[in-house]
Amino acid sequence: MATSAKRENVESSGDVPKGVSHRLITTEQIITRLAQKADCQDITGGLGLLAEYVGAVGFLLARHELSNENVLDNIVSSNWPFDMVRKSGVDIISAMSRSTELDKCLSVLTPTFSMLPDETILPYGASRQFCSVIFSAGRSRYCLMLLCPADMILSQQRLRETALLTSYFASLLFNDSVRSTRELELTERELECLYWIAEGKTSDEIATIIGISKNTINNYITSVMRKTATRTRSEAIAYAVRNNLV
Repeated sequence: MATSAKRENVESSGDVPKGVSHRLITTEQIITRLAQKADCQDITGGLGLLAEYVGAVGFLLARHELSNENVLDNIVSSNWPFDMVRKSGVDIISAMSRSTELDKCLSVLTPTFSMLPDETILPYGASRQFCSVIFSAGRSRYCLMLLCPADMILSQQRLRETALLTSYFASLLFNDSVRSTRELELTERELECLYWIAEGKTSDEIATIIGISKNTINNYITSVMRKTATRTRSEAIAYAVRNNLV
């Protein structure tokens, strides 16, 4: 217990345990550097800065959607080994997606610690413990997962700061404010199609219900995904639920 407390206090005071790549920089400095990374669309570089800032040895950023279909498609960036992403990362994201919407809202910006399975092959210097933080950027919700180092306890305060900084970085990267209000408005027919796909109907079934061709239905759905900056029907449904459209 004394050793653990000492490690946490050392990290909080700014001293870095041996073996951890963690350069101390001020909040103002990292905000400036994150803005530069966003200008270059350097997602991996920005997330690397954030991992270094908090003292983590690895990161994984994923969209935190309501549906757990095509989980790999929801992963934005990671420096975890690919096999670890494909196995442990996908399982973690799938499990998170099954939590209730209320749980998701309550967990925003709250660091949560969990353990990876015993059989996980870890990168050098990492422990099986990881921390996950959920945050929102624009209309989307994301989850940042950080691998904890084997010889240091991450401070809760620094983790919360990192969550806010990651939200800031994501808002710069995925900023859709350049879209005009008119462009983002959904027509009544588009909203109708969105409602029916949320009810689990196929394009053929929606065409029969509304009384227009399947191709026209698909065009409406494509327009919905363009306006809502979503890539799949599942993402469009998640957007509709978050924004009370269905």
